[in-house]
Amino acid sequence: MIKLGDKLPDIGFKILGANGVEAISFADIFANKKVVVFSLPGAFTPTCSAKHLPGFVENSTAIKSKGVDTIACVAVNDAFVMDAWGRDQNVGDKVLMLADGSAVWSDEIGLGVDLSAAGMGKRGKRFVMIIDDGIVSHLAVEEKGAFEVSSAEAILKILG
Repeated sequence: MIKLGDKLPDIGFKILGANGVEAISFADIFANKKVVVFSLPGAFTPTCSAKHLPGFVENSTAIKSKGVDTIACVAVNDAFVMDAWGRDQNVGDKVLMLADGSAVWSDEIGLGVDLSAAGMGKRGKRFVMIIDDGIVSHLAVEEKGAFEVSSAEAILKILG
């Protein structure tokens, strides 16, 4: 599993842009930036839609006031689902919605999880990171079923 001081793998994501599904590179997201990345099991799921994503939307101004350039949400969903969920949650430009459709990034950083027994297939664990120019400076991974250390409120305390 990725740890403090590690450089994130140079793996991009997908987003839904003006011309359909587009690739967004590692450099576009992380190079020379401070980024808060949070991952959750899936779009439109209960805790993710009621608490996790809304918390980052509501606290985006406060988080960015701490020197954060970008807040990014990652889920193992396709770009169409991430875009629809972002619109449903009134994300606007507050949170960058990143699709890790085949769990390539989640698996590469050691935070993928197989939820096939629950009918959800491969997913990413619930976690939050602070990334400074591609390097992990904070990582908090939730225990199964928990929602404590990866919330927007928790990251605000870490950011000071």
